[in-house]
Amino acid sequence: MRKIDKEIIKALTSIVGRNNITTHPADLELHSYDASNNPHLPEVVVHPGSTEEVSEIMKLAWEKEFPVTPRGAGAGFTGGSVPVEGGLVLTTRRLNKIREIAVDDLTVIVEPGVITSALQAEVAKKGLFYPPDPASKEFSTIGGNVAESAGGPRAFKYGVTPQYILGLEVVLPDGTIMNTGSRTIKNVVGYNLSALIAGSEGTLAIITAIILRLIPKPEMTRTIQLLFPDVSNAAKTVSDLVAAKVIPTTIEIMDDICLGLIREHVDDSLPEDSNAALIVECDGDPYMVGKDIDAVRRVAEGNDCIKVRIAKNADEAEELWTLRRSLSPTIAKLWDTKVNEDIVVPRSKIPAAFEYINKLAAKWRLNIPTFGHAGDGNLHVNIMYNRAETGAGDRAHEAAKELFEFVVSVGGSISGEHGIGLSKAPFLEIELGSEQIELLKRIKHAFDPKGILNPGKIFK
Repeated sequence: MRKIDKEIIKALTSIVGRNNITTHPADLELHSYDASNNPHLPEVVVHPGSTEEVSEIMKLAWEKEFPVTPRGAGAGFTGGSVPVEGGLVLTTRRLNKIREIAVDDLTVIVEPGVITSALQAEVAKKGLFYPPDPASKEFSTIGGNVAESAGGPRAFKYGVTPQYILGLEVVLPDGTIMNTGSRTIKNVVGYNLSALIAGSEGTLAIITAIILRLIPKPEMTRTIQLLFPDVSNAAKTVSDLVAAKVIPTTIEIMDDICLGLIREHVDDSLPEDSNAALIVECDGDPYMVGKDIDAVRRVAEGNDCIKVRIAKNADEAEELWTLRRSLSPTIAKLWDTKVNEDIVVPRSKIPAAFEYINKLAAKWRLNIPTFGHAGDGNLHVNIMYNRAETGAGDRAHEAAKELFEFVVSVGGSISGEHGIGLSKAPFLEIELGSEQIELLKRIKHAFDPKGILNPGKIFK
């Protein structure tokens, strides 16, 4: 592909203005990486402020054939926003408006650069609720959430980002502006292009606006923390709750390694015999929330629960969540490199998954603390090592490959919410097979025959 020369820089400047384009080395470095720790420098960064400006940029890229990588907050874990072939990084920083909140229609039209938690706060002012809540919601953008099909703890009850998308405004690789879907719940006209573009990691089109479905804000939320002697007791509690027709908003699980780290570095009051934890939230009508919390406690106690703590108010709920939120910073202090895999297994296979992960840790001499969203079987497997340790990176790669093979063998998926990007591209065929991958490549070619939009992603 073509390098970006002075002629292209001049044309880009005329589109976005001098203050919204940069080739300064510090700015290029800032836009060269995400949480995957695999940096690649772009040649230029632009900050368009409208759909029309995005369109003009893509028309230029189409004509001159230079690569364009869309970027939100750069919060991804798989390299989706990393410009592996250099070229231009197109940020959504200035595309940050909430265009309309339609209370009567329970919808919101939002630009991709809006921070997820900011959107939730704005719709809450009108008594509405946008449920998807990725862990990065305080800094990740809605556009990034759509591009990666983000989920979060509330996915068990409410589902993931694509389930709230009614329509999109997008710019195609040749600069064409297109609208998909509509503002209605029902729409079966043609192929569902909104669903296809969601989760495509910026390889098919650049999202410039999203129509999202909202729901009424729940009246109450209550939180309960449960400690168990073993992860199998915690996993059985999850299955028993579903069997009892209790569907909490959130069920977070942590293994013995996680609790050991918290006990040693954060809270030494945790019982020594606790080797697994669940944090459960229920929301909705106050009467039903009370019933559900009581049911959670009874089911947990029937599975040898060691300790039950029910939050009486929002401050106590936040205290209970400290157990979970302290994990990532604690882990980061102990090891300098993390391979963060977000596997998904059927709920019935959660105990087997933890058992297999422990075997991998022993086999490859690695530390692998594991936590995640037990309600939907989405586990965050953190393969930790220090770069200075000889061969540790290779061992981590082999452990990840074996983990993915196990996950697929039990009917799961190698990624629940982090996407494929760069880091999981080598493992794609484990789950999809060559025929399906070839079909996906043909879809990519149909959208982007010149291969200029986020090249090098998903397909190895």
